Amino acid sequence: MGTTTPDRTPPRPAEGAPGRAALLSAAQWLLRLLPVGVIVIVVVIGFATPPEVHVGPLLAVAPALAGLTRGSPRTPLLVGLLAALAMIFLTAAGETSGTGEPFVTLLSIFLVSLTGWAGVLVRRRQERTLEDVRSVAEAAQQVLLSPVPRRIGPVRVGVRYRAAAAEARIGGDLYEVILTPHGVRAVVGDVRGKGLGAVQTAAAVLGAFREAAYEEPGLPGVVRRIGASMSRRLEENVEEFVTLVLVGFPPQGGVQVVNCGHPAPLLLRSARAEFMEPPSPVPPLGIVDPDLFEIPVLAVPVLPGDRVLLYTDGIVEARDRHGVFYPLLDRAPDSLDGVEDTLDRLEADVERHVGQPLEDDAAMVLMMYAPAGDTHEAGSLPQVRTREM
Repeated sequence: MGTTTPDRTPPRPAEGAPGRAALLSAAQWLLRLLPVGVIVIVVVIGFATPPEVHVGPLLAVAPALAGLTRGSPRTPLLVGLLAALAMIFLTAAGETSGTGEPFVTLLSIFLVSLTGWAGVLVRRRQERTLEDVRSVAEAAQQVLLSPVPRRIGPVRVGVRYRAAAAEARIGGDLYEVILTPHGVRAVVGDVRGKGLGAVQTAAAVLGAFREAAYEEPGLPGVVRRIGASMSRRLEENVEEFVTLVLVGFPPQGGVQVVNCGHPAPLLLRSARAEFMEPPSPVPPLGIVDPDLFEIPVLAVPVLPGDRVLLYTDGIVEARDRHGVFYPLLDRAPDSLDGVEDTLDRLEADVERHVGQPLEDDAAMVLMMYAPAGDTHEAGSLPQVRTREM
């Protein structure tokens, strides 16, 4: 069957990322200059209007705006000091009326500056906490969703994964591709649950798959082992279940598919695509004990260059502004190319179809049958890409 290629290349940055970063940097600089601009505008208005027009209180807006920037906690205090000096200057120039207005305005500037200073401290503390959470999430992701080599035995592999919540980095989707004594085996699934419980269930499913895939000669045995593991995991939470599809490339050739309530894989061959529907439906794991029914196996012959696309419902349930689902069956043949290029085009096409961030996690695993000596190019996607959709 061959060996797993150990080399990995770093993921490429998303197209358009430098332009978005430049726009964000420019916006941040404008926001930092805005408080000083407000002070200058208030001073100009003060000289352009009669003393009866009370513009001094507007100076308190400046330290409030400074508290919204990503500067240091001293920034609101420094801007507040500048606003206070501007108020003193307006008073000395006779551009304010009444003996109490300057003092009330100075008090307002002082209180707003202190509030901005405290707000920056709280926000920075929260940002540090969020960074810690992200670091833990990324480490957990590397354990739960480990990077996939670009070639495993006779199969070239590419992966795309995006969590709908950028802060979480980990969603409810799961995948794995491994080389076993029974051939290359892959799983893609979707945990129907929320929060930490869903992540724990995904970890239990992947752990059971990684063990059973090596030991069980047939895919139905792998499903039953995963089901047994889930039944132990779900004793305390009966609301969770998992849809998943197992794919195997056995040593004798061909591809085998077992589907448990998951969207059917696509077989991409030449310029056409077709769903690999199971002979009979199988419910998701966690609803019915898989030992109570027969688990059908779909066997399909494959030729060098044939591709099998596994995906989660975040792809096929992606809707445009008119509520139309993404037509994967129609669009996938247009993307036929190397593994990397195919996934790039599909991912970009889904984004164009939706026109906004996806509301669900989305994962795609593309496997191309390419035995030794095959000349088909497949690009290289050695690692998972996790980005906000």
